[in-house]
Amino acid sequence: LALAANKDWNLYQMDVKNAFLHGELDREIYMMQPMGFKSEAHPEYVCKLRKALYGLKQAPRAWYGKIAEFLTQSGYSVTPADSSLFVKANEGKLAIVLVYVDDLIITGDDEAEILQTKENLSVRFQMKELGQLKHFLGLEVDRTQEGIFLCQQKYSKDLLKRFGMLECKLISTPMEPNVKMSAHEGKDLEDATMYRQLVGSLIYLTLTRPDISYAVGVMSRYMQNPKKPHLEAVRRILRYVKSTIDYGLLYKKGEDCKLVGYCDADYAGDHDTRRSTTGYVFKLGSGTISWCSKRQPTVSLSTTEAEYRAAAMAAQENAWLVQLMSDLHQPVDYPVPLYCDNQSAIRLAENPVFHARTKHVEVHYHFIREKVLQEEIEMRQVKTNDQVADLFTKSLSTGKLENFRCLLSTVQRMRA
Repeated sequence: LALAANKDWNLYQMDVKNAFLHGELDREIYMMQPMGFKSEAHPEYVCKLRKALYGLKQAPRAWYGKIAEFLTQSGYSVTPADSSLFVKANEGKLAIVLVYVDDLIITGDDEAEILQTKENLSVRFQMKELGQLKHFLGLEVDRTQEGIFLCQQKYSKDLLKRFGMLECKLISTPMEPNVKMSAHEGKDLEDATMYRQLVGSLIYLTLTRPDISYAVGVMSRYMQNPKKPHLEAVRRILRYVKSTIDYGLLYKKGEDCKLVGYCDADYAGDHDTRRSTTGYVFKLGSGTISWCSKRQPTVSLSTTEAEYRAAAMAAQENAWLVQLMSDLHQPVDYPVPLYCDNQSAIRLAENPVFHARTKHVEVHYHFIREKVLQEEIEMRQVKTNDQVADLFTKSLSTGKLENFRCLLSTVQRMRA
């Protein structure tokens, strides 16, 4: 979407009717005779399936095989970085098809090829033409004069309604600054189901709301045995969502289409395990395209080590994004700048000399070193006040949150 906004490509949406009934099975599967269709002569017989059916575990895979085969025969190639993305390049022009089960997004600058693909799909499968992309899996896609605006306003409203928070008081941050959550403090909840449903629903909302990623990530750590303070903290996130219900991601057109990353870590931020939290974010042009807020798998012995591990995780994501850009015929022929606010971590990544102080750091975390040496990544110093990834590692004050939210292009919906 960021690429389509940048290049000002059209986005079309198509829907396959009864998608799973098109799939061919590659193994023998039998089922009981359906009610009302039992053979009187042989009631004990079973039916051998010729094609996939709804409710069958193999149905989604069988359907994917069918659509992938059709698109491949039409000249598209499956991208190694993402098996649901199909690209066809013809004399410098592109046609791109993204498949999500029975929903298809088609874009690119080769309008003739796109039209042909849409016609071919309609002939081969029963298709519903939905025109320009507006709604996709709960995401609202708005075409504005500036570019593409992506939000989940209706989903947020339904979420607040479902959990009785439509009339709640507004609040300016998703979490109290410097709050200390613990797994053992407070009373047990009588029924943890609602808490789990709430957190699960909020995880889906983080698709267009990077500003709540950290808060939702922290609350999801207590899914197993949530206490009363945890439920109150989740309700606070909902109050923040209510106050920013019309916020979303803006991808501007005509921006410099360069990949830029930020990585950060909050040393020993988890008070139960003393593990650190990794946060990274990548931007393409002006818009945010990838972000993560995740507790590290092991305890770090210093701030430098925590930041170094965060940089290694960001380097892995960067490698995938570079591959994806290459598959979309937008090669990244420059070292991707990765901004970090810890000088020691930058020195450690740049200097391949063995350090006694790093011998306990697992080998795979030195992945970042390799990428810096190969000049695929360039580590750069950034002031802590400009470190956008800070948003993914700790709860911030209102001023800082609003500043970083703006830097991530998470803005309010423009009224028409």
